[in-house]
Amino acid sequence: MKHFTPENFHNCHLGLLLGRAAILKDRIIDTHMEPHGITAAQFKVLIIMAQFGVDTPAELCRNLSLDSGSMTRMLDRLEQKHLLARKRSEQDRRQVQLVLTADGQRLADMLPQIGAQALNQLAGVLEPGELQTLEYILKKILIAAGDPITLQRVGTQ
Repeated sequence: MKHFTPENFHNCHLGLLLGRAAILKDRIIDTHMEPHGITAAQFKVLIIMAQFGVDTPAELCRNLSLDSGSMTRMLDRLEQKHLLARKRSEQDRRQVQLVLTADGQRLADMLPQIGAQALNQLAGVLEPGELQTLEYILKKILIAAGDPITLQRVGTQ
């Protein structure tokens, strides 16, 4: 279904609103993670590793839509903070596997609580039905576009 035309495009704020909401979410997560010494971007790496078992840089790149150079720098910082370690895969020595350190696992165990607080701050102005509708609409858009991460995590529901 077409909603936009060249004539009404100047009144379209959808892209702006989606982008600004994503930026706001990251700022809120940054604030919640500051006492722990990590950023929202680093939070995403750790929570994806902990919750979804992702353990390679390539898979993290796919999950976060980052290039390999950016991911390498991010992993370097997390390794310097002693939150993860790189190990050579036993099956394929060319491949690197990522593992959370003891400190990384302790922090990862706290991330669902911290993440919930951050998302409550972001979505606190919404009524429960509004939040459910927002999630439904975003899922519908991403599933229709064939977004592989959305399909992998939430299916086609």
